[in-house]
Amino acid sequence: MRLTTPRIVVAGLSGDSGKTLLALGLVRAFARRGLAVAPFKKGPDYIDAAWLGAAAGRPGRNLDTFLMDDAALGTALATASESDLIVVEGNRGLFDGVDAAGTHSTAELAKRIGAPLLLLVDVARMTRTAAALVAGCRAFDPALPLAGVILNRVATVRQEQLVRETVESACGVPVVGALPVLPEETRIPRRHLGLVTAAEEAAAETLIERAADAAAGHVDLGRVHELARGAPERLFADGPRPVKGAPSRIAVVRDEAFSFYYPENLEALEARGAELVFVSALADEAIPDVDAVYVGGGFPEVHAARLAAAGSFLASLRDAAKRRVPIYAECGGLMLLARSLAVGGATHAMAGLLDLDVVQERRPQGHGYAVARVDRPNAFLPEGARISGHEFHYSRVAGGDDAGKTAMALERGHGVSGGRDGVASGGVFASYIHVHAGGSPAWADGVAAAARRHAAGRTVPPSTSPENSTTARSDRPATLSEETTWR
Repeated sequence: MRLTTPRIVVAGLSGDSGKTLLALGLVRAFARRGLAVAPFKKGPDYIDAAWLGAAAGRPGRNLDTFLMDDAALGTALATASESDLIVVEGNRGLFDGVDAAGTHSTAELAKRIGAPLLLLVDVARMTRTAAALVAGCRAFDPALPLAGVILNRVATVRQEQLVRETVESACGVPVVGALPVLPEETRIPRRHLGLVTAAEEAAAETLIERAADAAAGHVDLGRVHELARGAPERLFADGPRPVKGAPSRIAVVRDEAFSFYYPENLEALEARGAELVFVSALADEAIPDVDAVYVGGGFPEVHAARLAAAGSFLASLRDAAKRRVPIYAECGGLMLLARSLAVGGATHAMAGLLDLDVVQERRPQGHGYAVARVDRPNAFLPEGARISGHEFHYSRVAGGDDAGKTAMALERGHGVSGGRDGVASGGVFASYIHVHAGGSPAWADGVAAAARRHAAGRTVPPSTSPENSTTARSDRPATLSEETTWR
């Protein structure tokens, strides 16, 4: 894949430095000018990517050199081939990676995709020292494609002039913007996993527009676009094309409680022949007649009471399991499939497809990249497959007979417990790992294959099949058998 689209990376010196607000503002401000902007988030973050997507009016995607190989990066970037501009929001500090060498950092991503880099520098209560920070970044990595600096939290015109003059004269890097201290109403509300999701924030559009006003008023958009157009051509390896199999239907549980889905994951299932049917748990919608169910992550702990009261949805999920429909869940999905979820002293009954009791804690129970090796039979993933992803959860499995029925050994990460993850019981599989299909093709292959196997087991069309017909599907709970398990 050949990348020629103009592009820019927005980076900061630390987390919570204002990168998201600036990136949102740039995306929407350029869109106002009539540009087709393709937004990306560096790292595995669902929430920031969704906000960027809301600003651009198209799906926000992720770029992550840990989760995605070269071909997967190219495939993601290829979605922007018809766009006028790519804007990538970095994560954490510029050089922060998984080790002391800064592997998989924002700086390394910018170099890999050949993107000029804008460095956002918080200059609160400083002037000339800001130039030392910029100079330090340049000296730390001479190959860094540092193209411009944007000052943040500027207090006065005089301070801006001093910092601008010092940075440009001492570092040779242009200052292309200077954001003032923005009022509190421009900030996006936060909670335990980061920002409140765009789908849940009623004022999302207003916040994005305010960010765009700030960018348009305090950043030289013409200069930023000029820097982006100077990005060099980059080549990426071509990945294998997925083989489209027999058609199947997969229900995807998606709403404010379960919103963590990479676009690539859904597209990967469709590329393998699946028709996706979206269902809202919070709206108490019943799972329709499908061949598999996919429950992603999100915030079931925030909506636990509503989920417990979603009688039609929960009953249909239990019925799907009885009819041996394969059900795959990750993180928030695992919490939904458990017997109970305890939040803030209250215990809520969940679907009960797994004999697990889950407790929401005040501190993270697992946070970071995760790598697992499948070592036991299950309904979705072949033994020996290596699965890479990430986890970020405040919940933990506190008990239950299924807690020890895991199918994956962790090479990295926390998982369910004891270096294990992937609770497998019959046709149900639930893990704390969020998988990106670009880096773990076995995941999409496995989910699609499980759906096809179920579809092939039908002996009469669903429209004419009696609900409790033993001819079409067995009513007994699924078990680990040749029909439901990789062999």
